[in-house]
Amino acid sequence: MSQRAQDLGIKIGHGVAGPLNAITDVPGVRVGHASIHADLPDGRSVRTGVTVIEPRAGQARQSPCFAGVHVLNGNGDATGLEWIREAGLLTSPIAFTNTHSVGVVRDSLIALEREALPADDAVYWNMPVVMETFDGLLNDINGFHVKPEHVRQALQAAHEGLPQEGAVGGGSGMICHEFKGGIGTASRRLPADRGGWTVGAIVQANHGKRASLLVGGYPVGRHLAHIHSPFTPQLPHPGMGSIVVTLATDAPLLPHQCARLAQRASIGIARTGGGTEDSSGDIFIAFATGNDSLPPADYANKGAFTTPLRMVNNDYISELFAAAAEAVEEAIINALLAANTVSGNGHRAEGLSAEQLLTALEKSGWRK
Repeated sequence: MSQRAQDLGIKIGHGVAGPLNAITDVPGVRVGHASIHADLPDGRSVRTGVTVIEPRAGQARQSPCFAGVHVLNGNGDATGLEWIREAGLLTSPIAFTNTHSVGVVRDSLIALEREALPADDAVYWNMPVVMETFDGLLNDINGFHVKPEHVRQALQAAHEGLPQEGAVGGGSGMICHEFKGGIGTASRRLPADRGGWTVGAIVQANHGKRASLLVGGYPVGRHLAHIHSPFTPQLPHPGMGSIVVTLATDAPLLPHQCARLAQRASIGIARTGGGTEDSSGDIFIAFATGNDSLPPADYANKGAFTTPLRMVNNDYISELFAAAAEAVEEAIINALLAANTVSGNGHRAEGLSAEQLLTALEKSGWRK
């Protein structure tokens, strides 16, 4: 298993990570991947897949949670966000995939929910959240290789342990700061006297220029220019791509507070030197599981008029914001460290090794 940032003595921020240092430190959250890595007879390369985040134990439809979204730069797409903006409810798993497979993943999540809940005769409609980044350099994105069975595999693989990181699932063909990127995760747990809640992040990192890369505030990118970049004079657009982020917390946040939490993903991205490219779709969602028993939709049989809720008072929310920013920052670094070199369709994205990163950090003035 690859070393992660904290394994190397790289301290990101001031907070304390959860036991797994992953989004799955939030109780009930599960992550699963389905990866598609193949070389076709006609010379095309398939480097893509699906990553699924389940917000609670059981079916999300039956246990909605509050959520909010934020868009830093909208050169990207995501399904299901309008209802979250309107009603503040997440009622489906969240999926990451490539730009041209959003539709099949969305439709498959709907079909799989109906398969899992055959006795649920409620009158409602399902609007799953599917987020994307562009893997068209390393992957034959126009071959539409993501199929319904891959969504099923990702859901079946979802578990509460440490998710696999790097070139896996939806991150299989992604490029980050001109290195191989993909999936990364991290978490922060607040002290008991500050609520004791956990904030976890998972990213699909496919963004950034190498020269801008920062780790722990150190400008390491300027010391890594000698390593091969997948971008050439014939393809002169480093930074094109996107990053999508899911934040989870067990704090009892209301929808507007979830949206505020989602905004803080921008800070974690900025701290690693990203977030300034027109060609990057930077879209974030945050959900909170701290309120239970939110009623599932059924337009034929409406339930009670009101539901008792809890809310974190604003006097204590800043620590959650800081935790979100740190978790996203560290998740990006973990994605870089986990990803090995991947070639496809005439391009090659080098994996950033621990040794290369530590050398660049030391050249930048960092010491353990």
